[in-house]
Amino acid sequence: MRRLILVLMTATLLASVTVGSEAAGKRDLTVTYVKAPLNVPSILQKRLKLIEKAFPGFTVSHPELTAGPKQTAGLASGSVDVANCLGGTSAILAYANGVDLKVIGIFARSPRAFTILAKDENIEAIADLKGKKIAGPKGTILHQLLVAALNREGLSISDVQFLGMGLADGVTAMMNGSVDACLAAGPAVLRSTERGARIITTGEGFVDATTVIAVRGELLRDDPDLVRRFMKVDEESVKLLEDDRARAIEITAEETGLSIDDVKTMLPLYDFDSTIRPSDVEELNRTQDFLFDNGMLPHKIDIEKMVKTI
Repeated sequence: MRRLILVLMTATLLASVTVGSEAAGKRDLTVTYVKAPLNVPSILQKRLKLIEKAFPGFTVSHPELTAGPKQTAGLASGSVDVANCLGGTSAILAYANGVDLKVIGIFARSPRAFTILAKDENIEAIADLKGKKIAGPKGTILHQLLVAALNREGLSISDVQFLGMGLADGVTAMMNGSVDACLAAGPAVLRSTERGARIITTGEGFVDATTVIAVRGELLRDDPDLVRRFMKVDEESVKLLEDDRARAIEITAEETGLSIDDVKTMLPLYDFDSTIRPSDVEELNRTQDFLFDNGMLPHKIDIEKMVKTI
């Protein structure tokens, strides 16, 4: 029954967004595919070929460019049309450095999915991190969370030993005692807590953990209707999640290798509404302040010029 419901909803999606074949042969449409940690709309779009069906006159490709700088480099070169899950930090840094991009939607907000973890029993609160070694990826939402959490306790990043590491390496270092705490998100949090780590804080109240949907500025100027059509696909993929949650969870588990229970645990941590709210613009401005104050942004930009509601 669930499969039948999904088929019917997919047909409704196609009726609402599909237009006739393009007059002059095939065109290319390149949309990045980032499935981790739990990017359900992208997973549904790719697995169910929603973009291909909504753009019958196009050759659609889904390069797995998971690193923000690689996505923005693709936007800059023209090899990527849509960065379908781009960190706010990456969007701001690229725009400040001259990349012609526009943020046209929010991919997700997930503050509770971003955490600071510790295994040391003596670390119970943020204040206990003073003087400790903390591992995590620099210039990211997690880095921003650490700075914000320290600031609330009257501390700064200089009051800890912050070591730049990727997520997996940071978690490993924390678990084997090489560092005292780490920054983690997604399934890494589940696996670490199962092995004795504790969540010192999540991003809630510190960061919105916003990822965005960005497009090439030239594409938006030349073909705004195409961009609107893509956003319609995104909106409908979120509706598929809402209307047949069990099947969406099953597909997500298959694509990510997570268990059904893991997906069920993590899914409530994510808000996939693509609408750009005033609070989202405020959060991007806070992210810009974090980057600038920590010497990672050469100059400030006008966030509202980077954002385009379509």
